[in-house]
Amino acid sequence: MSYSAVKPDIVYTYKDYASWPDDERWEIINGKTYSMSPSPTTKHQKISGELFGRIYMQKEKFKGCTLFSAPMDVIFDFEEKGDYAENIVQPDLFIVCDKKKISEKSVVGGPDLIFEILSASTSIKDKREKKSVYERFSVKEYIIIDPLNEYAEHYLLEGREYGKPEYISWDEILKLRSFNVEINLWEIFEKERKVS
Repeated sequence: MSYSAVKPDIVYTYKDYASWPDDERWEIINGKTYSMSPSPTTKHQKISGELFGRIYMQKEKFKGCTLFSAPMDVIFDFEEKGDYAENIVQPDLFIVCDKKKISEKSVVGGPDLIFEILSASTSIKDKREKKSVYERFSVKEYIIIDPLNEYAEHYLLEGREYGKPEYISWDEILKLRSFNVEINLWEIFEKERKVS
């Protein structure tokens, strides 16, 4: 079965998504489909695991919130459109503080914080399409991790839009502003930081 983001005349929805085989991973952004294949690289998975672990170790700082990792569906516009929702994604990592958004099978509505880890096949989508959706649905913090160039791009919601991104190098500390959590990026990238 093949669905492609290059069919602009077709608008896909959650109703379509729910009928697709469980062994295929797709995202729908503004009604366009995006394949989640090929699977992530080992470096991507190691970074994801390290991030999850370091955030989870500080979970007392975000009591009442839940940390998730992919694959977990986030349906942004389900409350508005129901089965005809056009934005269903699987962020690499995310935190949800509103328990009403968490259902048995998915998260309905925008998380408070999202991490996306870039790969060659998803970098444009993560930086453009997903960023636009996250901004529109009021995700307070959006952090893009670049495994190849070893840095983080950190966006904070200012009113209804993201402000200018903060770029954090591998040898610096990433601060999750919503939760007062700090992450040493050199540990995420498994690098040795020289202390001067």
